Amino acid sequence: MENLALIESFSEFKDDKLIDRVTLMAILEDVFRNALKKKFGSDDNFDIIINPDKGDMEIWQRRVIVADDDLDLDHLEITLTEARKIEPDFEIGEEVSEEVKLIDLGRRAILALRQNLISKIHEHDNTNLYKQFKDLIGEIYTAEVHHVRPRVVILVDDEGNEIVLPKEKQIPSDFFRKGDNVRGIIENVELKGNKPQIIMSRTSEKFLEKLFEQEIPEVFDGLIMVKNVVRIPGEKAKVAVDSYDDRIDPVGACVGMKGSRIHGIVRELGNENIDVINYTTNIQLYITRALSPAKVSSIKINEETKRAEVFLKLEEVSKAIGRGGHNIKLAGQLTGYELDVIREGNIAEEEDDVELTEFSDEIEAWVIEEFAKIGLDTARSILKQDVNDLVRRTDLEEETILDVMRILNEEFNA
Repeated sequence: MENLALIESFSEFKDDKLIDRVTLMAILEDVFRNALKKKFGSDDNFDIIINPDKGDMEIWQRRVIVADDDLDLDHLEITLTEARKIEPDFEIGEEVSEEVKLIDLGRRAILALRQNLISKIHEHDNTNLYKQFKDLIGEIYTAEVHHVRPRVVILVDDEGNEIVLPKEKQIPSDFFRKGDNVRGIIENVELKGNKPQIIMSRTSEKFLEKLFEQEIPEVFDGLIMVKNVVRIPGEKAKVAVDSYDDRIDPVGACVGMKGSRIHGIVRELGNENIDVINYTTNIQLYITRALSPAKVSSIKINEETKRAEVFLKLEEVSKAIGRGGHNIKLAGQLTGYELDVIREGNIAEEEDDVELTEFSDEIEAWVIEEFAKIGLDTARSILKQDVNDLVRRTDLEEETILDVMRILNEEFNA
């Protein structure tokens, strides 16, 4: 019972640390074996018997009986006289097992054991915590604000684990008070010494992607795929979505009736403006969609340099660039192309331009429609194009395109 009482005193913090009894006993054995090695130089002749159900343990020392006049006695041996104090019929050469009471190790040794045990349990907790949160990297997590500092917010989850939300990982409009619940993704887990530091982020593209997964059932079920996400946190984001099922409108499903589905995500991100677009492998169309709400007249792509010249009417340029250049910057990041805006014509030309439909008596309707498909709906917008480029981008023959250009030129040269 002496050993049991000491073990209970060592493990009084077990429930607070949420460590199971079996693990605690394994740590106890390791701690005591280290103590025995330190005291005797070896633990080879010691047996430690642990009973996790009772929370008890016994330490037995095995020694070989030698003659009383053996002058080279060590911790592996016991004299015949000492052995017969345990059992009177022992003989030289036999092995004696004797229980070691922890109290016999002395008060200082017991304090050292306790400190070592605490250290081992902390090490065990830290290892488990590191593994637990490593598996959560990239997942949404919720924790409560515990302390707000100038450069960091300290959060605590339901299990008392500390999570760090650095200033640079916060949305610029974020404002937190003690007790607030905060959502973000676990971005990284770093070891600071032996203690894991858990880093949360609210600015990561992955956070927005996971919010789509959490808030939109079709994304969660895999019916809609989030193909790419780009963000300027708190300002603007663009999300490209796709579906293998033609019956599902991925943009409509994500936005919801009157924006009902995406509203919660926008609110979570501090009213970040989110453009949801249909993903396509047609790069011209993808760039056109990415530059929404601007209406693109035409695009000239250089596949080798990954650059694209985007031709826009004067009134569309400001829409394409967006406030602070955010729209064109995000469109470039989303598509992977460096986008150069080319302003079409000048004000005088714009006023002098003619809608292509005005030439319906000379140009067939299906030809006009073919130009309209690539954003060319005025006379000057077509005349500025390269013939070979128009052949590539439309289903029109070179002869047809040249004939159209002749008709249009006659209008302006008349």
